[in-house]
Amino acid sequence: MGSMSIWHWLIVLVVVMLIFGTKKLGNIGSDLGKAVKGFKDGVKGDEENPNAPAQPIPPSQVSVDKTTIDVEARDKSKL
Repeated sequence: MGSMSIWHWLIVLVVVMLIFGTKKLGNIGSDLGKAVKGFKDGVKGDEENPNAPAQPIPPSQVSVDKTTIDVEARDKSKL
């Protein structure tokens, strides 16, 4: 009753394969692999260029959109 033997794990594997099917398990595995690879690439990209996202844009370089309308929101119950 203590530890699970190889036979217990084989039975669990067979039951899981019967429930989900091999195609769905393969898709889950490939999706998980793509997610791990994307995470590694993201972490690796941050290490190569650590100053890129940390640099704020100076106000002189920010473009001003002339079509934006500045409005003030008010609560209807206070009118």
